[in-house]
Amino acid sequence: MTSPSQARLTIDLAALAHNFAVITEQAGGAEVAPVVKADGYGLGAGRIARRLMAEGARSFFVARLSEGEALRAALGPEPTIYVLDGLASGAAARLVAAELTPILSTVAQVGAARAWAAANGGLAVGLQADTGMNRQGFTPQEVQALAQSRVALDGFNIRLVMSHLGSGSEPDDPRNGEQLAGFRALRSLFPESRASLAASGGIFLDPDYHFDMVRPGISLYGGGPREIPDPRLRAVARLTAPILDVRGLRPGDRVGYGSSFTAHRPMRIAVVGAGYADGVIRAAKVGGHAWLAGALRPLVVVTMDLLVIEIGDAPAEVGEHVELLGPNVLLDELAAAAGTVAHEVLVRLSTRAERVYLD
Repeated sequence: MTSPSQARLTIDLAALAHNFAVITEQAGGAEVAPVVKADGYGLGAGRIARRLMAEGARSFFVARLSEGEALRAALGPEPTIYVLDGLASGAAARLVAAELTPILSTVAQVGAARAWAAANGGLAVGLQADTGMNRQGFTPQEVQALAQSRVALDGFNIRLVMSHLGSGSEPDDPRNGEQLAGFRALRSLFPESRASLAASGGIFLDPDYHFDMVRPGISLYGGGPREIPDPRLRAVARLTAPILDVRGLRPGDRVGYGSSFTAHRPMRIAVVGAGYADGVIRAAKVGGHAWLAGALRPLVVVTMDLLVIEIGDAPAEVGEHVELLGPNVLLDELAAAAGTVAHEVLVRLSTRAERVYLD
């Protein structure tokens, strides 16, 4: 049973479907393969992926083996599910049992996969190349060596060759073009495999970045591909919480632990039943806003269970819900106020808030 003072997280699956359609149009003929790692960016991977399957998605990406197993249980046998962590030691049997496709990114993973394939009659895999992000993936030299060695890849069905842009959200960064050129060269070594380079940012670059498949993540959930709001995309997550109290402050009155806020003039504030335990990042108290009575209201204090907003002369009633994230408090703007990215804002949303899915 929910509490009258409980925050509420509403997940708008129609908005998710809208964003998928926008991205599909942007991607031209490339397959759109949603990224639903970290429990669907904190919004529930099973519910998110089932709706995206209904919209036409047939391939998905997760980060961890356990995420892939849970997604397979939620979706059934139809879609292809790629695991970005690749093949951890001793994990091949679990991957195969759940019909997951590991994205190999190290020589050691190739060795483990080859041993499994030799003993069990083959393995479907993807290969990730590092084209300049220096995070995951084979070096160009390692990719060339793999392509030239029949023994190294014996028994593999290489479904996908992929890489990842380090500056896809920055269209003018020359690294994008450099990575594109590098990926083209490596992709040509595996002409019979599908190719993927673009995540959310890259999808909205030139069509040359699309290849056979694109992998949208944050933009599916309403985050702009440039890390600023994009009017083409709709908010999927809406976090609201009730007003618990309305009170006045006099000049010199202090609010919160350590006198973190001092009123310098007469003010009206509302105390709201949500805090960083619900996913409102504490750093957003400077520059962040809530939505009440048709306008943005500044955050002044964020604690674990409560936050305080300045409301001026706005009408405000105890029990009335305030929007802390959603169509009026945009994901990228809240992230900027907190000094982070939209991805972190979403994955920090707590399970303490009541969850409501809208179809």
